[in-house]
Amino acid sequence: MARITTSIFDLEAMARQRLPAVLFDYVNGGSEQQLTVQRNLDDMRALALRQHTLRDVSRRETCVTMAGDPARIPLAIGPTGLAGLTWPNGEAEEALAAAGFGVPYCLSTMSICSIEDVAEATGKPFWFQLYLMKERKVNESLIRRAHEANCSVLVLTLDLHVQGKRWADAKNGLSVPPRLTRSNLFDIAGHPRWLLGMARSRRRTFGNLAGEVAQAKDVAALSEWIEAQFDPSFDLDSVRWVRRLWDRKLILKGIMHPDDARQAIEIGADAIVVSNHGGRQLDGSPSSISVLPGIAEAVGGRIEVLFDGGIRTGSDIVRALGRGAQSCLSGRACLYGLAANGREGVACALELLEEELNDCMALAGLRSVRHIEPGVVTLQPWLDAHQAHTETAP
Repeated sequence: MARITTSIFDLEAMARQRLPAVLFDYVNGGSEQQLTVQRNLDDMRALALRQHTLRDVSRRETCVTMAGDPARIPLAIGPTGLAGLTWPNGEAEEALAAAGFGVPYCLSTMSICSIEDVAEATGKPFWFQLYLMKERKVNESLIRRAHEANCSVLVLTLDLHVQGKRWADAKNGLSVPPRLTRSNLFDIAGHPRWLLGMARSRRRTFGNLAGEVAQAKDVAALSEWIEAQFDPSFDLDSVRWVRRLWDRKLILKGIMHPDDARQAIEIGADAIVVSNHGGRQLDGSPSSISVLPGIAEAVGGRIEVLFDGGIRTGSDIVRALGRGAQSCLSGRACLYGLAANGREGVACALELLEEELNDCMALAGLRSVRHIEPGVVTLQPWLDAHQAHTETAP
């Protein structure tokens, strides 16, 4: 990239500059007061890395498998809706960057590019994330299409019984494509690079739903249909139904309680993602990293534990692995890269995370991401003492 880019935070700043506020606020924000968004970041940073210095770390191993798929670093690009509104054909560009780098890519149900678009662009297996709709025939069709596109993993999101209230999106008048309002007209017009780029995009609405529902031809009607489709009756039987239809790897995303993790095992999931939806659903929930150790302990190695929520540096990956995860997902970090500079921006984000991961391992005395011994990642001493006092207080 022409501009010197040293971190994900540089990509975030570039994305903020390039995107209209209506889109950047969607990418960057969360629900209501955004308490959980901030907790994900703050609690991650509160973890300390205790280093061993008398070790030969000249050779470090970062490769893992994630739900059976190889990964150059323990990270997959997580599903993010509307990525194709931040860059022309954005989801296909992200998938190509992921394939070129060597990590899994997960396509969202609410993507702009369709399942078939991404399959055609990459020619390689990828993951598909499913939101269950009230209309079962739409769910069945999406699962079938993912299977026919040779998707290797289905990621079923659990935490969208209703959509969290995202105040900024409501104020900005977010729609797909973004509609012109009196408040955002000049802001959108003031981003000509984005406007010209979107003119070259293959699609400008939800690609996966275009052929599924009659309302897809009308943007307003489609948005109303989607809002009404999130299902408050989603339960264990819903997951069992998906498990019967999908005969490949199944990951359940949105696990925040040990009891739910145990039920995921009983249902036959191959992996879980400890995730609070990036702070975009239940505002006020704990950070993902704070509940990760208890969930990993409850799982006891019976299935894979993936982590999502607050990954911004390579050392954050080490923190998550040290607290019980086998690998991670990151949506925003790579989406900042996409919004900043397309496929090259995503590749830049992945390269930065890999470099930081390698540096962190060397400085902490770690030779393999598959073995981070207990005590390397810990709370700061004063937090340890406070937690011990809290647990023993009457």
